[in-house]
Formats: sequence, C-alpha cells, structure tokens
Amino acid sequence: MILQALTEYYQRKAADPDSGIAPLGWEWKELPFLIVLTPDGTLLNIEDTREGEGKKRRARRFLVPQAVKRTVGIASNLLWDNPDYVLGFHVPPKGRTKADRSAESHAAFLVRIAEMELAEQSPAVNAVLSFLARDTKIAELAAFDDLWEEISTTAPFISFKLAGDIEPVFRDPVITNAINAQINATSGEQALCIVTGNEDQFANLHPVLKGISGANATGANIVGYNAPAFCSFGKQQGENAPVGQTAAFAYTTALNSLLNRDSGQRLMVGDTTTVFWSARQTAFEDAFDALWSEPPKDNPDSLTDAVATLFKSVSTGAFVTDNDNTEFYVLGLSPNAARVGIRFWHHGTVANMAANIRQYFDDMRIIHPSHMKQDLPLGVLLRSTARKSENRGDWNKNINPNLAGATMRAIIEGLAFPETLFQATVIRIKAERDVSYPRAKIIKACLNRKLRSQPNLNERRITMSLDKENTNIGYRLGRLFATLEKIQQEANPGINATIRDKFYASASGTPASVFGTLMRLKNHHLSKLESTGRRIWFEKLLGEVMEAITDFPSHLALADQGRFAIGYYHQNQDFWTKKTDKPQND
Repeated sequence: MILQALTEYYQRKAADPDSGIAPLGWEWKELPFLIVLTPDGTLLNIEDTREGEGKKRRARRFLVPQAVKRTVGIASNLLWDNPDYVLGFHVPPKGRTKADRSAESHAAFLVRIAEMELAEQSPAVNAVLSFLARDTKIAELAAFDDLWEEISTTAPFISFKLAGDIEPVFRDPVITNAINAQINATSGEQALCIVTGNEDQFANLHPVLKGISGANATGANIVGYNAPAFCSFGKQQGENAPVGQTAAFAYTTALNSLLNRDSGQRLMVGDTTTVFWSARQTAFEDAFDALWSEPPKDNPDSLTDAVATLFKSVSTGAFVTDNDNTEFYVLGLSPNAARVGIRFWHHGTVANMAANIRQYFDDMRIIHPSHMKQDLPLGVLLRSTARKSENRGDWNKNINPNLAGATMRAIIEGLAFPETLFQATVIRIKAERDVSYPRAKIIKACLNRKLRSQPNLNERRITMSLDKENTNIGYRLGRLFATLEKIQQEANPGINATIRDKFYASASGTPASVFGTLMRLKNHHLSKLESTGRRIWFEKLLGEVMEAITDFPSHLALADQGRFAIGYYHQNQDFWTKKTDKPQND
C-alpha cells in the first residue's frame, strides 16, 4: 500500500511539467562546484554554485544521471561524483581512516564514460577526457586556492561544464539521449512487479532515501535484504519480493522529493520524519505542514493563521469541495540499524482528516496567559511530556519513540489519545511540579476524547476555563491546592518556594497524607494577610471549593490526578483574570 501510493504520487507529479520531479534514470543532486573547461579541455575556472551566507550556504540542485548504489565496492556515477572518482584525488574522511582507493575509483569513472561510447559524439565529453588526461590537473585546480581548499577537504560532489554553457556536461543532448536510450532498453530477468502488476525487470537493489533525520548520511532503504533470514527459497536480494525497476525508481524518487527540506511536505513529529501527500492536488495538502510545524521566527503567527484557515475552510467546505473523497496519506519514518523503520502510516479522505484535525484543535483549547499562543505545534506538546535536556536539541530524543506515531494516528483518525500520552504528562507534572500550558492542553484533550469514545463513563467534560459546577474530587482538590498556594504567596510576598514545590506530588497522588498539614498552614497564612477584605474573600472561596469535598481520599486514580492538574491550572488562571467582584487590598 505504501509503495503503491508513493508510485501513484510520482506518476501524478511526472504528469505535471511544472512539478520538477526527476524523470526515470535521473535525480536531483546538489553540486557545490563545477570545473569549467574550454572545448579543448583547458581549465578556465572553478564555479561555486552555492548561494547564501555562512553556514546557510546552499549548493544549486542539478538534474543528474541517477546515482549508483554503493556498499563497500567501487562503482562510479556518470560524469559527476566526489573527488576520489572524478579526479583520482583522495580526501580522507574526517575523524577516521579510510584506504586510498582513488586510483581504482578514478579508473571506474573513466570506464563508466567509455561504456556509454560518448567520446566520438559529444565535444563536451571529449573536453572532460582531455582535461582528466593531463598530469598537471590537480596542480592547476590547486591554483584556485580557497575553492580547491574546500574541495580537497570536504569531498563534495563535483562535475564539469563547458565555458559558455549554462548546464553541466551531463545535460548535453547527446548524453541525455544516450542515458534515456539505455534506460528504455530491456535487459535482465523479467518478473511481475508487486507494486504495479506489470512485467518489468526487477530491481535487485532499491535506490537509497535521503533526508530522514538520524539515518545514515549516505542514505537508507525501506526495502532491503541484508541478512539470510530475510530471504526465502534460495532467492537473493530483490528476487524475494520483485519490485520492477520503474516502480522502485518511482517510489524512491517520490519519497526523496517529499523528504527534501524545501518540499513543504516534510515535518518532524518528535524524532519521526513525517511526510504527507494527497492522491491529487488539494488545498489541504498545501496547508497541512503549517498545522504541525513550529512557526518560523519571522512569522510566529503562521500556525495560528493556518488553524484559523482550516477552521474556516472546513466550515465553508473549501477543503472538501470536489475533493471530499480524495485520499490523503501521512507516513512517519525513523532510522533503524538496517533499514528505515515505518513509525506510522495513516490514510483517509481529505474531508475526514480535515474534520478530525479541526476537532483536535478544538479539544486542545484551554484558557491561557494572554502572551501565549492559543495553538501550539505538536512537537512542543510532545516535548512537554519528556525529560528536559541541557541541550535543547536533544529534547526530541527523550520523547517516547512510539508516542508521536500513536498521537498522530489519534488526531488524524479522531480516536482517543493513547494512554501513554496522558501518563507521561501526569508523571512529568509530578516530577517537575509544573502544570504548564502545553501540559494542561494535553490533559484536557486526553480526558475529553476518552469521554467521547467511552460515553458510558460517568464523568463531567473538562471545560476551557474554571468550572465551578465540577464536583469531581480530583478537580476540586486541585482548585483547593491552588487556593492554598495563592494564600501562601500573598501572606509571604516574594517567597522563593511554595507548597507546590514540596507537596504537589503527594497532594495529587495521596491527598490524605498532606492536606491536613496544608489546611493547618492555611490558617497561619490567612492570619498574616493585612487586608481583612482579602482574608474574607479567600475564606468564602475556600468554602465554595470545599463544599463538595467530604473527606481527603487516601489516593487518587491516574485520571483524577489529571483532573487535579486541570483544577489547579484553571484556578490559577482564574486568579490572574481581572474580576470586578474581587476586593482591592485596603
């Protein structure tokens, strides 16, 4: 299903002349440097294709002949590669040793050109071969001090171009025609492709995938047979599940296109690289990324704007007009030792997904400080469930690996959130003694979605703000704890630590063990208030909160510990809300 959907996406993009997706036998690759030659092979210049400044410099992307798949052997790309292959110049990898096989690699580069029999037909290839035959070529390149310094130390991909040409030599019409003719030539064993159902030469090895966070920099695979245990009946590699070369190219090219950092269809959910697409062009496909990604610094309101657009579009039908049955796909990928792991795979119609996502944002809404955004990226919410690291870049690594996928599935399919999300949030609150805004959002959404999926539960729905009619013991105790803390803070202005720092975990888990002590402390704190009106107001509030509390239970179930957190959060937010009925200090 996944490979078939990706293959169909490739076919959709290939049918659009403006999509820019690579045709069969080609791929997009960044080439930072081009060696510029005259028609007789004389070196003129080294062209730096990079744009931008500092570490943000990006090389220009070129449509190059498809890369060969290398393991430990020597195999050269056609008319482009790293300096070992193109020039026979060895660049040792940083931090480790590697045998110098540059002579063999360069010989393979020349053999690959010779196999295509292009020298007699293409002046561009003749120029390249003439330059490479020069004994002084490395010395000539070294004259371009700064650029050669980068090439000789970083081993980037390089190629050639003729002076006056816009594109590198491999875009010469003679060369492109020869490559395309070779692709279309039928050779090798034919088999029924399990993706398309068509007869095709099967792909023994599938092209690699790039752009998956945490995966090997040289690329990774979804499909691979790297151990005998994965093979059957004596078959080798791709024989075990024959995927045609056309389909293998199509699905990997489509996925690499989605994984490209500029695609607009790639996002991070925790540590999971997530891509998405629809069976045909939809407005929902264009808006999906903005609903989950952390907004750029130059446009911090982009998420809020995207959510508002989604809400309006679902209401008016803009997302679903003529597209209500269009399939939409979400694929989560994570690195593994041998191949790429499928963390999650969801598909459904655009109409259903848009409605479910709107419901998710509705469920997440809760009263919050005015300086904070109403809608938060999913990554921010998931990070609030994990232990913090000194390095902010490592926070995602502390998120439960399966949590991102299960949460995304619940959102897209309109299901109850995984219990692990609720548990992780409650545990983190107790560990850090902090009912933060993201955590309050999660707990509210978890409780309400569970109630929606299990309507037989005799519980009250959590509201956006303080609910004075909610008599749940956990919720009331949370309100009481917030009130006791507020009294302590006003009795001791500027206090560094409150009862929350010492008693939150016990108060929310085993109330009977601490609330007796807290109530006695309350009397002491009330007596220290200078304002009689303020003291009376607090006593009235305590009476209202404790009206539904008959005793302090010995322990609270996990769900009620979550309601405790919400009661505490709601009551605190209510304290910060301006009210005309609260007396001023006199």
